[in-house]
Amino acid sequence: MEETFVPFRGIKNDLKGRLLCYKQDWIGGLRSGIRILAPTTYIFFASAIPVISFGEQLERNTDGTLTAVQTLASTALCGVIHSLIGGQPLLILGVAEPTVLMYTFMFDFAKDRKDLGQKLFLAWTGWVCVWTALLLFLLAVLGACSIINRFTRLAGELFGLLIAMLFMQQAIRGVVEEFRIPRRQNPSDTAFQPPWRFGNGMFALVLSFGLLLTALRSRKARSWRYGTGWLRGFVADYGVPLMVLVWTAVSYIPTNDVPKGIPRRLQSPNPWSGGAYSNWTVI
Repeated sequence: MEETFVPFRGIKNDLKGRLLCYKQDWIGGLRSGIRILAPTTYIFFASAIPVISFGEQLERNTDGTLTAVQTLASTALCGVIHSLIGGQPLLILGVAEPTVLMYTFMFDFAKDRKDLGQKLFLAWTGWVCVWTALLLFLLAVLGACSIINRFTRLAGELFGLLIAMLFMQQAIRGVVEEFRIPRRQNPSDTAFQPPWRFGNGMFALVLSFGLLLTALRSRKARSWRYGTGWLRGFVADYGVPLMVLVWTAVSYIPTNDVPKGIPRRLQSPNPWSGGAYSNWTVI
């Protein structure tokens, strides 16, 4: 990448390069037929699952001000915009742990201040994001992204390792939380008594490791010695989303003599309910 800090030169070069293949991207995608379904489902689940997980963490850390509904909606909106006019169609958009930490620190800072509080948190956060967008736009105009040439591959690998470790931390924390009583819940409920909490946590371990192991094995289905070639290819392409559906169905098996709330499920406001506007109203 050429290092240049001439205003708008980098954006101009990116637009020229993108326009050369923009039409072919759409033609190739439309002509690929059913083959496009495999990467589509994979990218969908690769984007949706972390967004839901971190959305649930945001709901806990912000006392319900931000939920998985907002994270899903924002990811979908940004994904559509980026796929239409973005320069990198393979980029997976979504929420990551650094983003969650930032919003958590901002909420902890704002909730106890008399001039902000939880009521004005979204409005204040909105302006923070506006100024962040302006600064990022200024960096893009000045071609600051060309500084990436000065970083070694080790720096990129270390950052990727950090993100991977944060994902693992969130997964482990989520499983541990299944053994505890959630915040804003009534501890006297039957589902939160010690025997049922232990059962809920152990079932969460079964679901977590079951999904992890079967998803990893399905990715290597093409090297299996059994099954037809078509079946092995189908499992390799669609194994991960299929395992998500299978283990989700398994979670609904405990029904008789099991208290409501076991296993625990994501609780988010209904976006079509009468009071849903309170989750979207900024001020």
